[in-house]
Amino acid sequence: MLTATLLMFSIGFIISVALAVASRVFYVWEDPKELAIADTLPGANCGACGYPGCRASAEAIAAEKAPVNICMVGGFEVAQAVGEIMGIKAHEREPEFAQPGCTYGIGEADLNYFYHGIEDCRAASALYGGSKLCPIGCIGLGTCVKACPFNALRMGDNCLPVVNHNRCVGCGTCVNICPKNIITLTSSTRRIVGEHVIDECTSPCERACPTGINIRGYIRQIIDGNYEKALLTIKEKCPLPLVCGYICPAQCELNCRRNLIDEPVSINLLKRFVADYERKTGKHIHPYKASNNDRKIALVGGGAEGLTAAYYLARLGYQPTIFEAKPELGGVLRYIIAEDRLPHSVLDHDIKGVLEIGVETITNTSMGRDFTVNSLLQDGFDAIVLTSGGYDSRKILHPEKKRYEAPCRGLHVMLDFLSACAQGETIEPGRHVAIVDSGLKSLEVASKCRNLGAQKVTIISDQPINLMSPEFHDNLELRRNGIEVRALTIVTAIGGLSERIDLITLEDNDPRHQTINQSEFIDVDTLILSAGRLPELVFVNGNHQPDSSTETIRWHTVETFHTFPAAGRKGIFSSPEPGRISDSAAVVKSILSGRRLARAVDQHFTDEVITPIENLGLEADDILDVAEVQDVSSSVRQQPPLCDVEGDSKSAWIFPKKFPGLDEQAAKREADRCLQCGLICYMKLEKTESVKENA
Repeated sequence: MLTATLLMFSIGFIISVALAVASRVFYVWEDPKELAIADTLPGANCGACGYPGCRASAEAIAAEKAPVNICMVGGFEVAQAVGEIMGIKAHEREPEFAQPGCTYGIGEADLNYFYHGIEDCRAASALYGGSKLCPIGCIGLGTCVKACPFNALRMGDNCLPVVNHNRCVGCGTCVNICPKNIITLTSSTRRIVGEHVIDECTSPCERACPTGINIRGYIRQIIDGNYEKALLTIKEKCPLPLVCGYICPAQCELNCRRNLIDEPVSINLLKRFVADYERKTGKHIHPYKASNNDRKIALVGGGAEGLTAAYYLARLGYQPTIFEAKPELGGVLRYIIAEDRLPHSVLDHDIKGVLEIGVETITNTSMGRDFTVNSLLQDGFDAIVLTSGGYDSRKILHPEKKRYEAPCRGLHVMLDFLSACAQGETIEPGRHVAIVDSGLKSLEVASKCRNLGAQKVTIISDQPINLMSPEFHDNLELRRNGIEVRALTIVTAIGGLSERIDLITLEDNDPRHQTINQSEFIDVDTLILSAGRLPELVFVNGNHQPDSSTETIRWHTVETFHTFPAAGRKGIFSSPEPGRISDSAAVVKSILSGRRLARAVDQHFTDEVITPIENLGLEADDILDVAEVQDVSSSVRQQPPLCDVEGDSKSAWIFPKKFPGLDEQAAKREADRCLQCGLICYMKLEKTESVKENA
């Protein structure tokens, strides 16, 4: 008995020693912080955060490789709890949800063939891209519905997925499994900064709209009688809907498919109808606004572009302040366009809506006279955005100004520089002058700068040397005169210290060298631009530890051209939007420019890099469309009562102040004329009516 007891004791002792040794050898230390975070996360393991499960997400958060609000399923309460564990303040994150991007199901769309294969969208897509004639159309077999881990999707009667927003957490499972990429994650923020691209289902009117409004969306909401939602849809892309309802040239209507049958839908009048509805309610209908991120943005100029940029920056969580030289906001809208065409009460209504969302204003304050880039940075602004308009607007709005008041010393527009020289003003160009120009005028300016004491002048052109005038070809003679020509080169940034510019960043623009893409920094004392205006420059604080009390601030510009079209890339001097020539044609297009500026500022502060928008629909030379429509009956276009100033039925288009717009019944009838087009799909009314009769 004793022997057996000792044997059992010995075996137990040996096993315990072995376990103790094994625990030491195979011990894996677990971060208590990581464990606490894992316990806080909901355990859905949906992958919406980009990590394979909640435990991997907790590990990334604990290692400070992921933000505390990365979990889409848990929401803000979980983010706050995780933030307390990490000792970090959590910021509320806008919820996202899935959005199908196809309009017509397989029962309504034109088909190539009837599919009788495996009931899976991926299998069907492998067979000639699917049965639909439209190459990006929804397959309609519900693979996304089966994959959704939260039961937030179902297939509708038209064989298109329908999202339950109360259940959708934006995990992206349906997005990843859809073979046609017709499901995307969306939110108010995504729709603000996004634009139509060529591989998504868009209608011809939407692609032609300068501001990118979801036209068929708000017309559908008018049909449903949901006017507030229609207005919110418009305000995702255009913060001045009533103004546009009066002055927009309605390029969208020229591209309406109804032109192939009778007359286009009165798209602009329908926009004005819902904007008038808002004005009649006596209040402004405001869309989603992100929580405050404590970043202050100064915008120089209170015209359409400045108002738009300020509006969307406020919606993205920033604190924008508009600095306007005139007594009232509006720019060209207020001081140039006749009140018979755009009543001030209309403009004031839209401006009030912009200000109500959180935009501050300071009027009767001029750049260069009352403030500079350096002074605004000292006042605590994180970025300064120039939206002050072009040469023609400044001459009309500010005729008393003899010269452009630049945001910093050493930055000149060529026309002002030559004017100052002609008037005998004292100009000190410094040691090194850079001129951005491809014409012969730059040689004249270079000679003047040399006569004024500059030791060196560098002429920067985005053109190849063989396309420039012969006077630029004798490089040896130019160098003797202290002039250097840099062809196929662009300026991508301007830098300065305190009140003066002191360097610029150059980049090779030769298409043969794009793989190199190296930047070169050169010291300059003066930069002269050939354009008649300063472009939409964005200045930010370059100090590593910004301190508003520090008098010496290192600042630089942000290369916002990534936000703009790829065609005609000219660095920070790229055109802010397609087709912009002068202010006279830019009132509506400047709304697009303002929204793109807001996107650039937001990307700079959130992602630290401004990414280009690939495959923009506005840039596309060729996009899928139809040249004719079938099974569509003609219908009468609704028009408001026409009257001129005397009250006769004449030219209401000339006197929109007396132009009453559409009433509710006429608006609904006009909205019913919309074909709800996609890339090639549209509502075939005659076929629909015959189906109803047979039923």
